[in-house]
Amino acid sequence: MIGILLRFKTAVALVLLGLLTLLAGVGQKTIWAPAETVTASAPTDGTAAPLTVIDQKLRTLHGGTVKINVKGEGSFMLAAGRPDDVDAWVGKTAHNTVSGVADDNKSLQLAHTDGEAAAPSPAGSDLWVSTENASGELNYTWSAPADGEWSLLLASDGTKPAPSSISMTFPNDTSTPWAVPLMVLGGLLMLAGLALLVLKPKGGKPADIGGDDTGESLKDKLVRRARAVRPADKTAPTAPSPVEKQPGGAGSTATFSTRRAGVAMAALAVTIVAGTGVAAQATTPAPSPSASAAAGADTAADSPVLLDAQFRRILEQVSSTVDAGDAAKDAAKLKSRVDRTELEVRTQNYKIRSQVGAYEARMPVRATKLLTTVVTSKRAWPRSVMAVTQGEGNVVPQLLTLVQKSPRENYKLVETTPLQPGTTFPAIGRDGTETLAVDDKSGLLYSGEEALAGLGDRLTKADSTFKDKLVEGQSSPYIADTLAYQADVAKTGVDGNFSFTHKVAPEETVVFRTADGGALVLGRLNFAFDGTPKAEGDKLAIGDDAAVLAGGKETSSGMVLNFAESMAVYIPPTGSKDPMKLVAATRGLVGASFK
Repeated sequence: MIGILLRFKTAVALVLLGLLTLLAGVGQKTIWAPAETVTASAPTDGTAAPLTVIDQKLRTLHGGTVKINVKGEGSFMLAAGRPDDVDAWVGKTAHNTVSGVADDNKSLQLAHTDGEAAAPSPAGSDLWVSTENASGELNYTWSAPADGEWSLLLASDGTKPAPSSISMTFPNDTSTPWAVPLMVLGGLLMLAGLALLVLKPKGGKPADIGGDDTGESLKDKLVRRARAVRPADKTAPTAPSPVEKQPGGAGSTATFSTRRAGVAMAALAVTIVAGTGVAAQATTPAPSPSASAAAGADTAADSPVLLDAQFRRILEQVSSTVDAGDAAKDAAKLKSRVDRTELEVRTQNYKIRSQVGAYEARMPVRATKLLTTVVTSKRAWPRSVMAVTQGEGNVVPQLLTLVQKSPRENYKLVETTPLQPGTTFPAIGRDGTETLAVDDKSGLLYSGEEALAGLGDRLTKADSTFKDKLVEGQSSPYIADTLAYQADVAKTGVDGNFSFTHKVAPEETVVFRTADGGALVLGRLNFAFDGTPKAEGDKLAIGDDAAVLAGGKETSSGMVLNFAESMAVYIPPTGSKDPMKLVAATRGLVGASFK
């Protein structure tokens, strides 16, 4: 009787325990399920600043997509750029930095850095891969435009305080690793309890515990009963079991069976719980690959300074600016996107064309057809990039060299150099390449300055020592035409003495490493044409184009004509037996004066 009662209580306990465990597992999937997102807000009582930087690590803090809500008065903008670019643009300006999330996942950590009270407007900077403009409120989904790290810059116009109401919504870990194991464990416990109620124990009716009227002792009865039971249990061991030596007969056997079942179920529960611990470990989400990659990325070392979309946007702006200047013959319209050699040449070209209608215009600058781009991976300033385009009005492909002097300045076109006919443009990696110092000869037959100096000597003297060290491609005419022009002037100019020089302008030189280990050097030569009358009374005449710049057509004292030559030379790598090659060349008249 005691065994039946204990069996019943154990079964009920297992069913109740199983039901509670099952409900706990279901609750983790429903009532207690974690929220899919968490939102953290920046404190609004911090120190105001014209700029706010949102640190790159927040984008990958929890993996998945991050959404940002910004509220502010009036118009403001949010720009995305490389962390080092954002930091360089901010410079010494006072700013706030959203650097992390507090432990409660409800507050953003905000740090203030003192500095200058204002900055230029960041709108329109070439550093930003993308920008979002808003008035009053902005909802922004933060995604990486390319591999690596990306920060955000928030500002109004650089003088007013940046919006301070910022909240960020992150994906939350919604995994519930214990839910399924708890439901399975609960079900098993309930089944075990029901099994105890349904299944009957082995053994017969309870026996008397004392002797009978025959005088048979309790010990004799137990031994006899054990011997009687053993043959019927074919699976029992031949030696008396510990159960058979306990008093109580069949009732004791039933009681022990109930206890054994309870112990077995407890052992099963322990095993399942231990298994769920393993399951919990196995199902815990691992850090996302993007987060791991971002944590170890070093964008400052080898990332190209421009993405393709940035470069195309810059080229379109440069092309539109040059078109406007060319159409109006107004150099002032060029200054936002054109500088140095190209600005000087086009300025003088406009001046001449305003008085000499037949004077040839400079080749137009086109953003398309874009044949290739060359982007430096040197992240210090100044930064140099190059594009090869051939659009409407470009008889041959044209090399466009652009330079960004400092973080807060945009790229400007400094040279346009038509490719020489019959010349192949050397292969350069499109995912970023090394730029070299002008005197760096590592891995090269010549440094950049040596190559341009050799070209200048080759253009100056027909018997130059670089005659066989620097050649033109098939059908390329520039060197031959220049030498022929100079020889003809010297021969036919009977009233004057003439000299010619082609000297390197070192500050204009840019050197890019090519895919084969060689280099492409682009730069400027200053071509000076000097003439002096041979005898007193002799006069020298100059063309209509030079006359516009000199203020007259004849001189008895002498004259100097100055040309800017934009050149590109390929330098073979060390060990090569090939000569250097003139890849691209052109010149433009930039000055004329009388002595």
